[in-house]
Order: sequence, then structure tokens, then C-alpha cells
Amino acid sequence: MDRKSFLAVSLFLWFCAGAIGAALADLPHIGFLTPLPESGPDREGFRQGLRELGYVEGKNIVIDWRRAGTGQVSQSLADELVKSKVSVIVASGTPAADAAMRATAIIPVVFANIGDPVAVGFAASLARPGRNGTGVSIDSTELYPKRLEFLHELAPKARRITYLVNSSNPIAARMSEETERAARTLGVRLQTLDARNGRELDTLLQTLKKNPPEAVLVGGDLLFLVHKRKVAVVVRNARVAAMFPYEDYHEHGALMSYGPSMREAGRLAAGYVDKILKGGNPSELPIQQISRFELIIDKRLAHELGIDVPRELFARADKVIK
Repeated sequence: MDRKSFLAVSLFLWFCAGAIGAALADLPHIGFLTPLPESGPDREGFRQGLRELGYVEGKNIVIDWRRAGTGQVSQSLADELVKSKVSVIVASGTPAADAAMRATAIIPVVFANIGDPVAVGFAASLARPGRNGTGVSIDSTELYPKRLEFLHELAPKARRITYLVNSSNPIAARMSEETERAARTLGVRLQTLDARNGRELDTLLQTLKKNPPEAVLVGGDLLFLVHKRKVAVVVRNARVAAMFPYEDYHEHGALMSYGPSMREAGRLAAGYVDKILKGGNPSELPIQQISRFELIIDKRLAHELGIDVPRELFARADKVIK
């Protein structure tokens, strides 16, 4: 290729790149803040929801995926999304939502998979949020007590339940209070083990290995879901009754779970993004609470661990893994 032809091709490619860049700049720009990896259920559900609404990433919508860590990392990523002037920030998990709400009072924030947005000050009420945030809450006042109740049915002789929690989560204190209240009602004692990051979680899991628990209740914080494989493996190796918060743990050998579908929450969050892009005001869009929770029991694993699951518990299960 001679110099003249090379310059012509280069100019053409530069023009195309500029045209593509300009076209993308005109599309709605969404920031998605989550601690979960690329294959996370929140992302999968969100993508599904967008497809159902006619959005195709890179064609009529641009998504800036940001994987949040803890504390300052999450906050810096939220600040970066604000500086990039995204149209909407989708925040998965209460810590991510907290970072987004701190970063902006103007850009709409859509919650996905968060606890009680009213209790932590993200909204004035579920019916009328009143601020720049709205979306999907997976919180229920009965969720944690119900998890503990099912676990107690599975292990009625366990007097000490080891409870895994992340105290840095803005909703952690409220969840712990509800769980403690339920424990007193059932006549059991909670041994709370706290992990606020991956390093502390490794220490926590070492504690479980050295001091086998009587039964384990894994909290709903997404930190544990990020490390679901090693959490599930350590708990399984303890060979005790255990309750997990999400179905996703079962792929790594969880005995029992009770909770909402994070994929469904992500799918519903896409609907809020659509409403906001079409002119909806987040302060006036009611926050939706997921009301369907599934009890799942792995019958194969129960047999392997020598744990006798009551027939009544199997009857109440929404899904039994055989």
C-alpha cells in the first residue's frame, strides 16, 4: 500500500471511529455498581430485563460496569460514575447504593438487591421515596427470623447458632437485631462472626475450621456471595446444619437456602431504568419489595452429611435437589 492509500484508509478509519464515538455519546449511559463478578446473578437479571424492554447494549444503550469493593473503593467508583455524567446509576447491594447516594443527589439511582431503603435513609417511604433513589428491595422483616426458624427445625438440638455477618453493611445492625430477637424466641444463642472484607472473611473461615459450629446461618451480605464457593465449602466440611441466603450457593454444595431471586431483582431494576429514561421521577416511583422467597433443600447433601431432614421441612420446600 502506497503512502497516499495508507493515509486515505487511516482517515476513513478515524472518521468511522469518530462517528461511532459520537453515536455512542448520544445513547443513554448507565452506570452499574456491584460487588459481584461478571457472571453475577444481578447482572444477568439486569441484562435479561433490558432485553425484554428492547434495549441492546452498545446499540441503543451504553452500560459502564463497575465492580465495587468495600468502603473507599466502592465510593471512588460511584464518584467516577458521577463525573462521567451517566444518566442513571444502578446499585446492587446496600453498600453500593449507599456509595451512589452519597456521590450524588441529582443523578437517579436505581436500587437492586438492597435491604430496607427507608431504615438507612435512602428514601422517605416505599410509596414515595422523595429523593433521587428508587428501585427494588429484597428486605422483609420476616426474612431473617424465618431463615433461623427453618434452621432450628433442621437442627433442633443446636443451642448455639454461628451467624456470619458483615458489620460494615448499613443494614447489618437492623438485621442482627431481628435475628437476635428470633433466637431468643427459639431459645437458642447466636455466636456472631464478623467479616468486613475478603481478608477478614478468610480469618472467619479459619475460625470455623478450628472451632466447628453446631449450626451455621450465613448472612445475606453480598461479601459472602462474592466468595460463595469457599464459604459453602468450609461450611459443608463442618458437616453441620446450615442455612444460606440465596439459591446461588447451591452450585457449591449448600445444604439449605431461603431467600429471594437476585436475578429477578436485577430484572426488575431494568424496568426502573426504562421508566427513568422515559422521564420518570425517581422520587415519585414507588420502591418495590420482593415478596417471593424460596426454600431450597439439597437432599443429596443431607444424606452425604448424615443430617436427617424432617419430613415436614421437605413438604414446605419450594425445591428439593435430589
